[in-house]
Amino acid sequence: MKVIDHIQSARNPQVSVEIIPPKRGGNITEFHEAIESIRPFNPPFVNVTSHAADIAWEERPDGTFHRRTRRKSPGTFGLCAVIKYKYNIEPVPHILCAGFTREETEDALIELNYLGIENLLAIRGDGKPKRELAPGRTCNTYASDLVQQIVNMNHGVYQEQLMDAAKTNFCVGVAAYPEKHFEAPNRMFDLEMLKKKQEAGAQFAVTQMFYDNQSYFDFCDRARKFGITMPIIPGLKIMTSKQQLTSIPRSFHIDIPYELTQSVMEATTPAEVTQVGVEWAYRQAMDLLEKGAPILHFYIMQRTRPFVRLMEMLSKHL
Repeated sequence: MKVIDHIQSARNPQVSVEIIPPKRGGNITEFHEAIESIRPFNPPFVNVTSHAADIAWEERPDGTFHRRTRRKSPGTFGLCAVIKYKYNIEPVPHILCAGFTREETEDALIELNYLGIENLLAIRGDGKPKRELAPGRTCNTYASDLVQQIVNMNHGVYQEQLMDAAKTNFCVGVAAYPEKHFEAPNRMFDLEMLKKKQEAGAQFAVTQMFYDNQSYFDFCDRARKFGITMPIIPGLKIMTSKQQLTSIPRSFHIDIPYELTQSVMEATTPAEVTQVGVEWAYRQAMDLLEKGAPILHFYIMQRTRPFVRLMEMLSKHL
């Protein structure tokens, strides 16, 4: 089932999640445990991150984020197959511009099509390819270019002109930024970029994490007035450490509300910090649900205990 169908047919609010594959050489057991722990809450889909062999953000156990330059977590497509066929949940792999040629992207899309995976999140990705491209090879520069390539394949148009080329059937999502993408010179330019993704064929958007719901509501109002009609799913992350008060703004270029900052700083143990984070996320979630959000999306990586605690609080409202 496609993400857009989940959104349009949902009778009750739903909660989806984003996870990250195990580190290179890591044990897949933690991945299975993470999926098993969230499975009782019936997520309509699970996003799985992907990184090129370039710049990537790594979340440490203490909640801080570290920038590394290697493909630390391969296996996105394999895990998506496990999610779909072992757990019967729709996977949404991330497809990147950065670090991949259009030809490599086409090969990846063919593999996903063979696997029966129909939902994708098309994003630019951090940084630019460091390698020199072979003659005749090109990369998608912006996410809108990547969306266009995917939509072209939905119409049977490939990089090479092929006779009777099979049409794919991908549902394409993109990223949105309530507090503006850090490289955008202003909010209007940022909205123009999002609208280009929609015009290229994007069917839904998932926002970068935010901790002030007003940022999301204001962003949606501006987007609608600008002609962006696709669903905009709010993305949330539970704060679980004091270090995240600085690492999250530094890594993701977002603001942390003063009230949340004070509550985290006043906590005396890691458990108290996590409880503050869960309670803040609960307040955010309830506000979003009361104002009509059909789906809430949580960035959980593979640390599911705070999310499970939150879902136990939210379950009676879903």
